Amino acid sequence: MAAGSLIIVGTGYRISGQITEEADSAIRECDRLFHLVQDAVTHRYLEEIQPRAESLRDAYREGRNRHESYEEMVERILAPVREGLSVCAAFYGHPGVFVTPAHEAIRRARVEGYSAEMLPGISAEDCIVAELGFDPGARGCQSFEATDFLLRHRRFDPTSHLLLWQIGGIGVADFRDGDLWNASGLTVLAEALAAEYGAGHEVEIYEAPAYPICPPKRHRCRLERLAEAPVTVASTLYVPPLADRDSDAAMRARLGMPPDAGR
Repeated sequence: MAAGSLIIVGTGYRISGQITEEADSAIRECDRLFHLVQDAVTHRYLEEIQPRAESLRDAYREGRNRHESYEEMVERILAPVREGLSVCAAFYGHPGVFVTPAHEAIRRARVEGYSAEMLPGISAEDCIVAELGFDPGARGCQSFEATDFLLRHRRFDPTSHLLLWQIGGIGVADFRDGDLWNASGLTVLAEALAAEYGAGHEVEIYEAPAYPICPPKRHRCRLERLAEAPVTVASTLYVPPLADRDSDAAMRARLGMPPDAGR
């Protein structure tokens, strides 16, 4: 195996407080650190630990296709790996959730014969479960990127919990300034969901807080009012389930469960 190595880590969402000990050790011990984080405090924290830390945020530019930005990030991360250095790349949240360059950098590094691994981090979904107070194990939980959900008519069960990501940038492939990249996409999404849930079904818009002293951003509204809601590119939509369906009596019998098992 080649001399260079790569570790991808997550910093969580609340400044430095959600970085695991495992990730912190990787950040401190690497030869080079790259990072893409959402707040100035975490940015400063990482650069204090690693004076040669390099932000990847400048790969994003107004009007540039995001996949071009991802390609630049991957090659910047891999350059010192190919020089034989130990490299760590830190992304906010969980580094494997909606972080295309993290997955691609690991894939290419392994193909080229370098050691590459990803360490888990606290994701927005972890924050949602904790703060909205629903259990993914009860009824099940479905998770889709909003544009993909619409374009491919993803099949879903309306009696299970539903999470839709990146609702503020539906249909947008390039990087843009501003909090909301495509307001009209919300109208399309609301119409698609209303066909299954009804226009009066209440949903919740959520954004994880970056600072411990700040509460999460939460806004409840009916689907028919979604296009008017305070949505940003960081927003996730939680759609509560409809009434549960009856269990299958024949299947319950096959499993040896009594008729009144309550499940």
